[in-house]
Amino acid sequence: MKKLKLATLTAAFSLMAILLGDAHGESAAADSGQQTGTSVLIPGDTPVKHNRLINESSPYLLQHATNPVDWYPWGREAFEKAKKENKPIFLSIGYSTCHWCHVMEHESFADKEVAALLNRYFVSVKVDREERPDIDSVYMTVTQALTGSGGWPMTVILTPDKEPFFAGTYFPKSARWGRPGLMDLLPKVAQLWENDRDKVLASARQITETLVRITSPSPGEPPGPEIPVEAQKELEQQYDAQQGGFGTAPKFPTPHKLSFLLRRYYHSGDSQLLAMVETTLTRMRLGGIFDHVGFGFHRYSTDANWRLPHFEKMLYDQALLAMVYAEAYQVTGKPVYARTVREILAYVLRDMTSAEGGFYSAEDADSEGVEGKFYLWSTAEIEGILGSKEAAWFKQLFNLQPQGNFEDQTGHAAKGNIFYLQKPLSASAADMGLSEEELNERLEAGRQKLFTYREKRIHPFKDDKILTDWNGLMIAALAKAAVALNEPAYSNAATKATDFILRKLRDDRGRLLKRYRNGKAGLDAHLNDYAFMVWGLLELYEATFDTDHLKEAIRLNDLMLLYFWDQNNGGLYLTADDSEKLLVRNKEHYDGAIPAGNSVATLNLLRLSHITGNRSYAARSEAIAKAFSAPVARVPAGHAQLMIALEFAFESSYEVVIAGERERRDTQAMLAALREPFIPGKTIILRPNDPREADRIVQIAPYSLNMLPKNGIATAYVCQEFVCQLPTTSIKQMLENLKPSADSQSQPSATAG
Repeated sequence: MKKLKLATLTAAFSLMAILLGDAHGESAAADSGQQTGTSVLIPGDTPVKHNRLINESSPYLLQHATNPVDWYPWGREAFEKAKKENKPIFLSIGYSTCHWCHVMEHESFADKEVAALLNRYFVSVKVDREERPDIDSVYMTVTQALTGSGGWPMTVILTPDKEPFFAGTYFPKSARWGRPGLMDLLPKVAQLWENDRDKVLASARQITETLVRITSPSPGEPPGPEIPVEAQKELEQQYDAQQGGFGTAPKFPTPHKLSFLLRRYYHSGDSQLLAMVETTLTRMRLGGIFDHVGFGFHRYSTDANWRLPHFEKMLYDQALLAMVYAEAYQVTGKPVYARTVREILAYVLRDMTSAEGGFYSAEDADSEGVEGKFYLWSTAEIEGILGSKEAAWFKQLFNLQPQGNFEDQTGHAAKGNIFYLQKPLSASAADMGLSEEELNERLEAGRQKLFTYREKRIHPFKDDKILTDWNGLMIAALAKAAVALNEPAYSNAATKATDFILRKLRDDRGRLLKRYRNGKAGLDAHLNDYAFMVWGLLELYEATFDTDHLKEAIRLNDLMLLYFWDQNNGGLYLTADDSEKLLVRNKEHYDGAIPAGNSVATLNLLRLSHITGNRSYAARSEAIAKAFSAPVARVPAGHAQLMIALEFAFESSYEVVIAGERERRDTQAMLAALREPFIPGKTIILRPNDPREADRIVQIAPYSLNMLPKNGIATAYVCQEFVCQLPTTSIKQMLENLKPSADSQSQPSATAG
């Protein structure tokens, strides 16, 4: 995340110090402001007062619809009210499955005293960061700069002109342990706003002017091939050799870092890089961050050993992890990676898929108001479900203890157990005198019983909004899994989701929309929606060779370039040129929990350049790399997805055209041979014999016009930068032609006609 230049923010820091200087001041009482809402009568209960958020679609906003706070959604009405009444904006940003957002809502926003202060002195605005990443991006930049950290819930106080002058994250109602409370903070802000307005406005102007400057950096020279090597070195330094992953607690999966290292291994042959990836994937799969009963991965581990998770489950994590486990299976052929892919996707298709085929966003960490309660087990429960004999080895295998097997945040033993393994199942099977297959069968029988029992519990809240960008990631994951595991069911699910997005989340101009829920689509799409959907469509084309997917990928890509491109400095803005004008028009480049849209778009453009022969796409990809060359050079490992694109650009990459009848055995065998190994630098086109189908692909890839089957047999044309080797009908020779070595690239096909 960008940092504001601290030296220019003297007034801003002075103001923050004034507001945070005394965390234990006397609380001020205030009268409740006027609210606008509706009362509904719940049978057998008292009327419930709703604020304006009751009319929103966002589950996060709806979670706050019964607060006594007079919340507004982000929009003209709120800012007009602030200007008319001369009040600052209290902006609160979060998302529906955020644990500390729930805590702040319960402690503060549901509290009448806090609400009274907010309603009297502020105009309060709620934003769902998943629906409005553009707003979140702007004010997160400010929050990180002013506080040194960021996160959600995010609390920012603005002028009526949307200029920030105070920022923070979670605040309790009252001060504790050095953290100021809202009952202390809000009266101070109100007093400062009333009595020292000029100072507040000067501070807000300073922050805004600096923000504008840093969001318009000048492009530099494009990164060279040394940058991915530097990123590799940084990751090697950050790597935890004992437990895998990078850094210490809390530890996030960051699958795109692992995918980058797999590519570095492919091109360098450095076995240590593969060991880093395998250790990380293995430790995550063994740990409590993986749901051993219901499958899927939790968001991150609160410890360095992957044992104690933060229990929420995010769709984007499932997608990115499924992709890297699928790639690891292609690299190593180890069944455990394929099994993990199947388990992740089993969870998604079972619990996170709508009847229409779109994918839901997330599941909460909390159930019944307790974090992780749905996932915890007592040994007595295990014994009651499995019987004493089966429970004995199950408890041993998963390290379950009568007193619980982990400590809570206070350091005390928690009353429950998290399932985790200390060693791979192959080793445990040997210890138990079983084959791995026998242990897997016993384990699956027990797991099914536990899963059936757990399904009767009160489930965590599910955020059932369908986001275009996260669906694009899931489509890509399903398509890659279909290819790696030779599983058509996954490409069928990806196709159904794609059809849903293109049917329900496009407007009458053919442009994407952001969010779908309860039969309604809305909100302007952002860069990630376009970039991630193009990624999904490209992967789906290579899984199905349905030309419609490729055509739509090109169409959406071109719309993205039309509406999001920075004509002056290169790169892609987060918002379209006709979207709502915010304080700044931001561009994101850092690959955090989710890859940046610019990074994904860079690889998309390179792939499309190879597929279509349109070199302007490659030029745009280079312009993106130039636009962010300075921050990328400072922290290469923080741009892992962009490093994947640079690997594609700098290392051996190939265009492969398979000419043949789609359904014939020889064509299918050739395609299967291409799909089995990990060859990250290839793009594949199927050129059918059918004249109509052939014409459609030739319109997209004109260079394929004369690439025909030889002697009626499926034929591979392997080209590098559109310089082609002799066509071959030999699968072995085709694969030799794809090896990243100078010798193999010069060998003609023995069976070329």
